[in-house]
Amino acid sequence: MGKEQNGIRCGIGYDSHRLVAGRKLFLGGVEIPSPRGLQGHSDGDVLSHAIADALLGAAGLGDLGQYFADTDPRWKDSNSLLFLEIITGLLQEKHFRIINIDTVVVLDQPKLAPYMKKISESIARVLGTEPLLVNVKAKTSEGSSPDMAVAHAVVLLTGS
Repeated sequence: MGKEQNGIRCGIGYDSHRLVAGRKLFLGGVEIPSPRGLQGHSDGDVLSHAIADALLGAAGLGDLGQYFADTDPRWKDSNSLLFLEIITGLLQEKHFRIINIDTVVVLDQPKLAPYMKKISESIARVLGTEPLLVNVKAKTSEGSSPDMAVAHAVVLLTGS
């Protein structure tokens, strides 16, 4: 087969973690005041993890676990924005550019509305793109999953 053609590529990402006492709650690299945080090997930032998986998928570069295994002590309690920073470098090497990112965070408490703009700006800054290209939405589970947070992400890239 020949050279890959430039075009639009789509990736999806998903992550979930339990809420536990004694941990800070981070979403998109922003600390959200909460009595519980997300359990995980790193900081448990489900939003950053979902975006990372979507970016890797759109670029055909595998998944988060291939680069940042939860068995690797280097990533213990790591800030998940570091994952996005490293992935941004991989995308630049392959000449990919972000068209847009759309996400949904499912979390019953705390309410995220006061933090949405700050979260979008945080993610955009690390990815080297405009905040308007990073859409973050919040939903609740309507009480069906009060002890966990979930994030979904869809990414469009261009280039190759």
